[in-house]
Amino acid sequence: MNILFVTDVSIQDDLSGAERVLFEQATRLAARGHYVDILTRRLANHPSDHSVIRNVREWQYPVNQKNAVSFFVSTLWNGKRLFETLEHAHHYDCINFHQPFSAFAVSRSQASRKIRKVYTCHSLSFEEFRSRNPRPMNIIKTLSNYLNIQARKCIEKKVLSGSDRIVVLSRFTQERLMRVYKISSDKMIIIPGGVDLQRFHPAVDNRKIRQRLNIPQEKIILFTVRDMEPRMGLENLLYAFKEIIRELPDSYLVIGGHGPLKHRLISLSHRLGVERAVRFVGFITEDDLPDYYRMADLFVLPTLELEGFGLITLEALASGVPVLGTPVGGTIEILSRLDPRYLFKDAKPDSMASLIIDNCKQFRNNGQLWRDVSARCRAFVEDYYSWECNIDAIERLFEAP
Repeated sequence: MNILFVTDVSIQDDLSGAERVLFEQATRLAARGHYVDILTRRLANHPSDHSVIRNVREWQYPVNQKNAVSFFVSTLWNGKRLFETLEHAHHYDCINFHQPFSAFAVSRSQASRKIRKVYTCHSLSFEEFRSRNPRPMNIIKTLSNYLNIQARKCIEKKVLSGSDRIVVLSRFTQERLMRVYKISSDKMIIIPGGVDLQRFHPAVDNRKIRQRLNIPQEKIILFTVRDMEPRMGLENLLYAFKEIIRELPDSYLVIGGHGPLKHRLISLSHRLGVERAVRFVGFITEDDLPDYYRMADLFVLPTLELEGFGLITLEALASGVPVLGTPVGGTIEILSRLDPRYLFKDAKPDSMASLIIDNCKQFRNNGQLWRDVSARCRAFVEDYYSWECNIDAIERLFEAP
């Protein structure tokens, strides 16, 4: 098959969330012998408008980011023009949309009308925008935010309606699409995300890893890695950790990631008096990420909202690290399938603290219990969440008549 992925992100960038799904699907389909292109917009950090990554060709069109209007107009014009150039050369059998803006540009072309179109919905665009842009006090900015949200809803609905099938990674996202856009469940198919089982695996001896990463050897290590944004719940985790360290003074919290809340979170750790037991390691590279999982005793997912699926949950479990998470979005579906006891009662700090303390005490008093749970976590993702399972399902969907 000749396959075109149409997206608003790049597999040259930080591979988290949507970028990771796009990278794995595109490169693994290419490895199976399919011809795979990616069409996306060119960002400031891209050295050129064309690159080849693991036999996948990524093509980028220019956008004018001077303001929202110039961005939208240049997206429509340049995205459509690039698509028509690529389609003329390669005659695609299937177009897979990821995110709505580039997809909207491509869907405006007559050349796309007779090609099978599948939309992969990671999350609702306007909800992501609203979460990242809290309601401003200024009336002009409030109006601008409102118009931005409405435009995103309109564009996303149009692309979804024009697609032949819609892929969602979780029931949570399926239900959101049904509720917000009134899309029939018959049009959607749930294909969960996956995890690279070769890259993420349990440690033989995590003491050496802790030594290399300068992590205390004899502490109970809690780990999380998140974009430092309001919806990720990291402030609640710090409040919970204040209670945890009172009960378990040998606890140590490692927080990976960067974002707009970084300095506020560091200041909060000082105000709570836990700064000596919290380490902010910043952005974690692709090479280092597997070792950060492997060095931990527990992985904590404190998300407040919009957890469409949760690839990091799978990465931690594949590394043999038990995961405790808030009952939000796709986390519910993963952890309840593994063991509902790993879900916090809610996203409040006291609920997180209580369950973390309980599990840490059990594991500290019974090393074999931790090893048994670790093995079960690994076996769980091997059975249900390999990328091979995901690609098998995607391939069948793309090839369907």
